[in-house]
Amino acid sequence: MRMLTHKNVILLKFFFFSSGEKKDQLYLNLILEYMPVTVHRVARQYSKLQKAMPLLYVKLYTFQLFRALAYVHNIGICHRDVKPQNMLVDPETAVLKLCDFGSAKQLIIGEKNTSYICSRYYRAPELIFGATNYTNSIDVWSAGTVLAELLLGQPIFPGDSTIDQLVEIIKVLGTPTKEHIQQMNPNYKEQSFPCVKGCPWSRVFGVGTCPKAIELVSLLLVYTPSDRPTPLSACAHTFFDDLRATECKLPSGRAIPSCTDFSAEELGNEKQLAPLLCPRLSEFSCVDALSITGSTLSASLSRSTPASNKFPPPNGTGTSAGL
Repeated sequence: MRMLTHKNVILLKFFFFSSGEKKDQLYLNLILEYMPVTVHRVARQYSKLQKAMPLLYVKLYTFQLFRALAYVHNIGICHRDVKPQNMLVDPETAVLKLCDFGSAKQLIIGEKNTSYICSRYYRAPELIFGATNYTNSIDVWSAGTVLAELLLGQPIFPGDSTIDQLVEIIKVLGTPTKEHIQQMNPNYKEQSFPCVKGCPWSRVFGVGTCPKAIELVSLLLVYTPSDRPTPLSACAHTFFDDLRATECKLPSGRAIPSCTDFSAEELGNEKQLAPLLCPRLSEFSCVDALSITGSTLSASLSRSTPASNKFPPPNGTGTSAGL
């Protein structure tokens, strides 16, 4: 955790070792920056009141989650336990920080990893199929389930067991094809599954749900890991366009956390997303670092149609490991 320094990742301030009651017991104690509450608790408060979480907060929390994942993936780390309980927020400022890196690991191509990882409701299907050579895209799936949960007010795939978890996923996505299973885990012993037709996303969320939110969820929650967008591409989706507007404020009147101050390091090998992530030249904090000239910026903007709801295609994986 000492190498993690990002506005949306919990900061390790200090650590020390202490002895237990027995001679061979040694404890590692972590002192982290203080954050008042988890997204899980905030979401439960709305559920108890039988109210939906305001869409602005859904956008702010999930945008900052994707931004945190983009950062950790860029430095070669897969979190492997993304869930609302591991998302800390300050209700006054709406700042979010990803925490609990106890399951995090640097994924190395060719090196096997445990498939029994990540909390069940948020576990990617390739893990359920026993994949041991998975990629950082398992975090993207988890983030997609978090977004869906905040929109629904409850987990989208509430499985009671590992098998039931797969059943819940199939109810929505339909039965995976042989090609899907091959992409998720090429070593999976082929079994026959009952043919189930997927449920339309509009029916999953119901009338009144933001169409752009539904579109983003549909892009994140797909069987083929390589078809999922990178976290940075998710940040560039039109669902988050309101957060890039200067007039966007919290209900209290306070300014929202900045969502356009991406650095060159954050953009990594996805610098083509800069015009979408930092749409106004005055807020292009990454211009100098990227040495973007006026002509280069104009050319980039001309290739991106602001009025389009198309999802920006990812260029590469956006990670230095695993993908």
